[in-house]
Order: sequence, then C-alpha cells, then structure tokens
Amino acid sequence: MTTDAAAATRPPLRFLRRIPATLSLVVIVLAVGVVSSGLWSPFEQSTAMQTWAYGLPALEQGRWWTPITGTFLVAHPWVYPLVVATFAGMGYLEFRRGSGLALAYFAGGQLFAVLGAALLLWALSFTGWGWALRQGTMLDVGPSGGTFACIAAAISLFASPWRVRAWLVLLAVVFVTMLFWGTLDDIEHLLAVVLVLFIDRTLRIQRTTVREQRLVAYISLLALGVLGIVVLLVPTDGPFGTSEPASGSLVDVAIDIVLIAVIANGLRRGRRWSWVLGIVLCAFNLLTLVGTIVLVATIGWAQTQEGLSADPSVFLATSTTWLFLLVYLVWVRRAFRAKRRAAIGIGPKPSVDDVKEALHADGGGTLSWMTTWDGNRYARTSTGIVAFQNRAGVALALADPLGAEAGRAQSVREFIDGAEHAGLVPCFFSAGEQTRAAVPATWRSIIVADDTIVDLPGLEFTGKTWNSVRSSLNRANREDVSFRMTRLKDETWGVRQQLRAISESWVGDKGLPEMGFTLGTLVEAEDPEVRLALAISTRGDVDGFLSWLPVYGSEGNVRGWTLDLMRRRDGGFAPVMEFLIGSSAKTFSEEGAEILSLSGAPLTHEYPPGAGLIADLSTKLADALEPVYGFQSLHRFKQKFHPRYETMYLLYRDESDLTRIGLGLTRAFLPTATLRQFADAGLGLVRHD
Repeated sequence: MTTDAAAATRPPLRFLRRIPATLSLVVIVLAVGVVSSGLWSPFEQSTAMQTWAYGLPALEQGRWWTPITGTFLVAHPWVYPLVVATFAGMGYLEFRRGSGLALAYFAGGQLFAVLGAALLLWALSFTGWGWALRQGTMLDVGPSGGTFACIAAAISLFASPWRVRAWLVLLAVVFVTMLFWGTLDDIEHLLAVVLVLFIDRTLRIQRTTVREQRLVAYISLLALGVLGIVVLLVPTDGPFGTSEPASGSLVDVAIDIVLIAVIANGLRRGRRWSWVLGIVLCAFNLLTLVGTIVLVATIGWAQTQEGLSADPSVFLATSTTWLFLLVYLVWVRRAFRAKRRAAIGIGPKPSVDDVKEALHADGGGTLSWMTTWDGNRYARTSTGIVAFQNRAGVALALADPLGAEAGRAQSVREFIDGAEHAGLVPCFFSAGEQTRAAVPATWRSIIVADDTIVDLPGLEFTGKTWNSVRSSLNRANREDVSFRMTRLKDETWGVRQQLRAISESWVGDKGLPEMGFTLGTLVEAEDPEVRLALAISTRGDVDGFLSWLPVYGSEGNVRGWTLDLMRRRDGGFAPVMEFLIGSSAKTFSEEGAEILSLSGAPLTHEYPPGAGLIADLSTKLADALEPVYGFQSLHRFKQKFHPRYETMYLLYRDESDLTRIGLGLTRAFLPTATLRQFADAGLGLVRHD
C-alpha cells in the first residue's frame, strides 16, 4: 500500500477504533438475528415473540426480562438495515463524548422508552380510549428507543445553527409519526427524544437569529404541505383514528398547497404580508379542526364522515399540526417586518461623494476604492458606511466597512442586522481579519484570495531574486520603451483609443464580458484619482498599461496603490508587465508611498495538507477555471515581486447560504453575461479538460 493510500484509510480506521461500544452493540444485534433466525424470517411471527418481546402485556404477565432481551431483537429482516443505520447517532456520540456516556444514553433511553410507553398506555387504558387500548395489547422489539435517544444526544453536539435545525427536524418526525400512525414504537421514539430534550436543554429557539426564525417558519410550512399530500395518499392509524388512502379532503389539501406556494418564499424573506397570510391559513385549518370536533360531538363519527365525504381522523390530525405553526408564527412575529424595498442602514442615504469623503478622512484597505464604483449601494451605520451589492437576494458587502477603525466592528453588526431585517442574505466578500473578528462567532469563513503586498520603503531591485524584474527594466531601456505615469483624462484621444482597442481585444478572447465587482474596466480608470502606467514604444504605440487605485491612510494621505487593470498589446514588448509593475513600484516609492498591492488572485491560496473539504473544492475549482481566467498563472507571476500576503475571506452565516451567495457573486462579477455566454464558457472548460 502506498503512503497516500495508507493516509487515506487512517481517518475511517481511527473513527472505528473510537466507537467500540457502538460496534459491539451492532454485532450483538446481528448475532442475535442469526441465532433467532430474524435475519431471514420475521421474528414477530414466531412463538418466541411472546417470550422475549417487551410491552405492557409482557410486564403485566411478569416477564421482567423483556426490556433487555427485546432490545437486541428485530421484528422483520428488512428492518435490520434501518436499525444498523440508527446506530450512527450513537457512533457519533461515542466518538465525541466517549463510550461510557454513549452507553448511558443508549441504556437510559431504551429503558425509559420501553417502560414509559407501557406506563403511559396503562394509564390511558382507564379512559377507554380505543387507540390506547389497542396499543396496550401490542408487543415490540428493537433498540430504537436507545438509538433515538443517542441521535437526540448527538444533535445536541452540533454547531449552531445546525443544532436547532436538526432538533426541529427530529421533533417533527417523532411528533408527526405519533399523530398519524401512533404505533407502540412511535410512542417509544417520542418518549426517548423528549427525555433527552429535557436532560440536555440544548434546544433554545428563543435565542435564534431573525434569519433562523424565518427559516423555521418557511420549512415548517413546506413540511405541512408535503404532509398533507402524504396523509391523503397513505393510510393512517393514529390516536385520532384510522383512514384509508384518498379518504381526506382533496379540496382542503389543494387550497393549502396553493396558498403555501404563494407565501412560503415570502416567509423566508421575512415579508409581513406573507406572515399575515400564514396566520390566515393556520386559522382556516384550525377552524376546520373546531368544526370537525363540533360535528363529531353533535352528530357522531359516522355521520360526520358521511357528511364530509372524508375521514374525520385526517382532519383532526392535520389541523392539529397547524396549531403548532400558528403558535410559532405568533411567537416570532417580530421577525416578519421586512418590506419589499427596505433600505439597509440609517439615513441620510450615502452617496459616492460621501464614500470618497470617508476614504479621504479615515482611510481604508487595498480594495476600499472599489466601493466607489457603479453598481454598489451604501448602508450608513452609526459609525461608518458599508458598500454592498444586492444580487439574487444577497447583500454582498465588498471588503471592510468604511469609517474610523474603532467603529468598523459596529458597522459590521449593524449591516448584518439591517440585511436580515430587509429579508436579504448578508455576507462579506474579500474582507480582512478585522471584519472576520467582528462577525458573530457562529459565522463561517472561506479564504477567497491572498492580497499580495509589496512594501515600498527601501525597495531596490538588487540581488539574484530580482533578476526577472531587473532584466525587463534593462531590456526596455535598450529597446527605447518608455514608462509614463499618468491619468486617463490627461491622455490624448489617440492614446485613449489604443487603450480601448487593447482592452477590447483582451475581453474578446475570454468568451465572457469583463468581470466587475472587484475587477475594474476603463470606465473606472477614468476617475481622476486613479492613475495609469503606460509602456510606450519608440513608434508611439502603447504596448501595455496598468491602472492603480489609491489606498488612503487614516490621515487623509495616499499611503499606497492597488493594481487593477493589466492589459498588453499582442506582439508588443514581451516583458511589458514586469516592466510596468517594476517602474510603478519605483515611482511610488520615490513619492513616499508605503505599499503596493498587486491585488489578490482568486482561488490561489495555498492550503496546508488536510485543510478540509472547502480547501479541496477550492483547489479543484481553480484547476477548472485556470484555462479561462488564468488565476494561478497570475498568482505565479506576482510572486516575481516577492510580496507578503494578507488573507481575504468570504464571511457568511452557514453552509445553507452558499448556493444563493454563489449565484449572487456570479451576478456581481458578470452582471451582463448571458446564458449563452455561460454555456460557451462551460464548453471551453470541457475542451481544455
């Protein structure tokens, strides 16, 4: 076995070595399945079921051992894969918290579920409730009470917000199966989960964010719609009674589905009108519940079923689930105040001039001048300004907030709150460490680029490491290629036309339009504060050019420059880019600038071994896009100037936002690209592969 192959097998083996209790229980269950023949024939049909299975009848008849023996038996052969799968929760719990705790949850959950279900059915039998009497005669086998307890305990170890989401899914599963089917094992699952819920107390919905409250309402509404369809097609046999397929009201379900389709996305976005319609929909279903109860009480079950042309049990069960949603919507009503065109931030609304004034007064980062470009919107906070773009329902904040450094963390928090209340997904793109420290602790981060910074004080192109740059300067001198630092507005019409021709030729080779957001064009280079570096041949031709964005310091001075455009003429001076960057660095150094940023090439961060899934995906994406955009080639080129690196991050709430953020970033970078252009670019990638 090779070293790489051995390394690849180590994590699974290490995981298995740390879950001996889980593996032992699985082996015991399978071994008992062989001994009892349960692996190939239904155990519940054998005579041994009466001896070893647990349930109220077994305890009433003195078979005290059944809660233990029944744990390791399985009713049907087809259930074995499901049983083994449910042990995954115990395995995760054991891996994280140890064998002793995992065994305690399994044993405690199993015994509580088995004995608690028997006690509950015994108490309810005195009411004469038909469902309770029927389930009180049933026997059951299997370890699902213990495994469900372990699943619930494992969920309590999840990171926020996935912990709350997983808890709600698990609770929905056990409550819905209890309401509509209500078998003995459903009772046991519910009791096991509720036991852990009260022990761990890790479900704290009241502490969730506005976004989470909206998401829970959105998913709950969709789940109720799906549930309505399922119970219409599948027979039920729960506490409210039994029903046959298609015994529910098709009209009632159809009305629910139509209204859900109308309002669900509005709930996710926090729209007030959707919340109001949600309340109306819940109230409608609860009126159905009340009406059904009144009819059953007055004319009886059979007459009600005949009058409704549907089974009342379906009405009762489904309407009860809507009660939970109504209570929740009223509880989190403050989360649904977003207006369709809600503005982010406080007034007055900032303008581009306000942004430039903030940069001149308090400075900014190497990308801050990009916030002055067209396409950006501005949110004024109590301590500064945040530039962002609204794309695909995502508020894409560009770089770090503007304003005094001491107030930037406050700007981050206010922007997040404002975006969420406006029904948008907040995120920060190409943000630095300071912004990363300011977002909530539950947020995630992805490294999107490394800003390449050249320190200018004392810069000299001497020594072997600077050979390529020094050679380009010497060659330009020999071939009479001149360097000129200028501004686009100061150049002649002829030079400007050459620059446009060079740029259009470069864009034409890509198959996609020029990228935006953090990549400028000649339009942005027209700003009088942006400088242009030109390489001019002896014939007066422009062989290449760069545009430099100002980087302001906290005292209102320009402390550095950021590289934006890099364009060269086909057939021109070969090492023109080394010549232009080297000459620009010398010029800025002589002017007293502190830094030169060559910007960050996306998807080029060098991750350490074993950095995880995101690192692997980033590397594969970089390899795929290299033939089209050459990010890695550009990164290697910038290394000739021996820069230091500052990490740039994409900051986001959690993984569920990534799909929408990806769409938003695509539209921000390529706002004018058509579907055909995207398709052509995709074909180009395939051909390069």
